[in-house]
Amino acid sequence: MTSGNARRLVVVRHAKSAWPDVADSERPLAPRGRWDAPAAGRWLREADCVADLVACSSALRARQTWDLVAVELGVTVPVIHEARLYGASAGELLGVVREIPAQVRTLMLIGHNPGVQELVLLLAGEADGYALEQTRSKFPTSAIAVLRVPGPWSSLEPGAARLTEMVVPRGANP
Repeated sequence: MTSGNARRLVVVRHAKSAWPDVADSERPLAPRGRWDAPAAGRWLREADCVADLVACSSALRARQTWDLVAVELGVTVPVIHEARLYGASAGELLGVVREIPAQVRTLMLIGHNPGVQELVLLLAGEADGYALEQTRSKFPTSAIAVLRVPGPWSSLEPGAARLTEMVVPRGANP
């Protein structure tokens, strides 16, 4: 992981959702989402990006994404299903992150666009050039951004983090 006071924020956009005639917050994952979410979990495990805590939107598609990611991690991770993450702006997401207990070293946040993409761009004062370019261009479903945060969650400010990874794991259609 990281040394000293540094922390890691892993921002995940939920996997691809279906569009049945239900309330937006109750939209389930589409078949592609059910293939991609486990691929995201495998990437997180292989990249040693397993969180100490997950803050997951309360929307069905986000909860289903987490359930499929979690199976691939090989460990049990505590999860908070947070209604404030549904439809949240970057500023609102940052507010939730600032409330995370200090002992959490790696936080995974599972949410929705445009908020999650805007949060990554808001926080990324430094970045691997490719990761930043990709994040600015598009933050598709199942995208994962990894940011190194220099200090406590409570004092996280815009531009203070370093974007180290941006990937979009894709699963195979069985």
